[in-house]
Amino acid sequence: MKMKKISVYTLLLATVLASSCQKDKLDPRPASDMPDYMVFETKERIASQYNGLYTVLKHGRFLGGKFQIANEVRGEDYLNERANNVTLQATWKRIVGNEVQEVKEIWSQGYLAINNANLFIDGMAAKGNSVVGDSLGKIYVAEAKFVRAISYFSLLQLFARPYWDGNGSKPGLILYTEGHKDKGNYSKARSTTAETYAQILKDLNEAEAALPKVNAGSTAAVTHANYYTVVALKMRVYLHMGQYDKVVAEGAKLVSAAAPFTSPGGHALVPEIAKVFQLPYTTSESIFSLPFTSTVGDYPGTQTQLGYYFTPKAPPLQGNGEYSLLPTGIISDKGWKDGDARRKLLTAVGSKYYMTKYAVPSPFTDWAPIIRYAEVLLNLAEAKARLNTGVDAGALELLNAVRHRSDPTVTFTAATLTTQQALIDAILNEKHIELLGEGFRSMEVTRTGATFAARATYVAVPPTSSAYIWPISSDELVYNKLCVDNQ
Repeated sequence: MKMKKISVYTLLLATVLASSCQKDKLDPRPASDMPDYMVFETKERIASQYNGLYTVLKHGRFLGGKFQIANEVRGEDYLNERANNVTLQATWKRIVGNEVQEVKEIWSQGYLAINNANLFIDGMAAKGNSVVGDSLGKIYVAEAKFVRAISYFSLLQLFARPYWDGNGSKPGLILYTEGHKDKGNYSKARSTTAETYAQILKDLNEAEAALPKVNAGSTAAVTHANYYTVVALKMRVYLHMGQYDKVVAEGAKLVSAAAPFTSPGGHALVPEIAKVFQLPYTTSESIFSLPFTSTVGDYPGTQTQLGYYFTPKAPPLQGNGEYSLLPTGIISDKGWKDGDARRKLLTAVGSKYYMTKYAVPSPFTDWAPIIRYAEVLLNLAEAKARLNTGVDAGALELLNAVRHRSDPTVTFTAATLTTQQALIDAILNEKHIELLGEGFRSMEVTRTGATFAARATYVAVPPTSSAYIWPISSDELVYNKLCVDNQ
């Protein structure tokens, strides 16, 4: 967090989150001038701040775009077409430093989302719960904890060594659980990776206990956290910690024991994968997405939009063609057949291919998918495969469910995947194909201890390299003298 800007962030936050207060004819006072007690004085103002938890989270500098783009272009699938430092050329080259724009922006916006959640939780405890009532107050606070948890988890994947390195003993993130609303000295040392994960799981466990089970398919079910959202994220967290038995235990809450795999809330794979990325973005497969509209200020800013980066300039897509797909990347996989429906989410322009999951042109209002049921199934499949020394039949079924949705001509069997490792490799490869362009690639590489593959003119980056994770933002290092950089 950029320490000298905390007061500026707080004023901005009050303006954004309490904007509905401008309609209050009895109190036309600007929202940014409101003292703390007034912000939590009415149900309407509290609801505005509650919705604002997601407004800060979905900013283009964080989970609204740039975080996913950074995780994608660090991998082996993309070719930088523009040589523009503003559009993550340094990340693509894997030569980022403390001063690189995306390092500073993702760190800053991530901690702004965390501080926003902390301020909301503090305000609810001090005043808000008595205004909205205990039942609704618990739901609001639980969602704030989900926002805090997913923010910490996301930052952890770029700025800290993976859990497998020292069993979480390496430096993790700076943990704040109280809001900072005034300019001041908030210097604090980094907790370990294990301690950071412990905070994430604490938030998620408390959120799970308080949130309702909302059936799939509605806007509310997709754009706000509920019980199923939290469980799905817990599966991802435990997978990154290598605690596969816990992935399976959480998966039992979301995935039926036999095909067709569904959740108690009606989550399921949709027959056509393309529908997931089209209006209304609220399919049974969509567990959590960040929504955008064409209203000014309600879509990612310039050069942070997913469609801007990945779609070509050629009409009707009208992206900026920042990154084409490398012919040596996952699109070269021989097992990914031409008839696979996921191939239709790629577009050829001359001799190049572009990823076109985000096809709405400027102002690029495609929702950002954060958690899909396909990921849940593949996470569960991997956990089952890793727990069984043979070829786990349940893992095979889950793997085939995802593949058959897009290509029913391919069936994975124990006769073709004859070892545990062969099955694990097939599941990881399926996830690579299925989640292409959704912000998973870098996280998958570091989670599994793999090497960032060489591509174009750039050499491979092994787990032992200092470039394997990002350095800490220079802003943090300047204003927080207790924070140590990654080595």
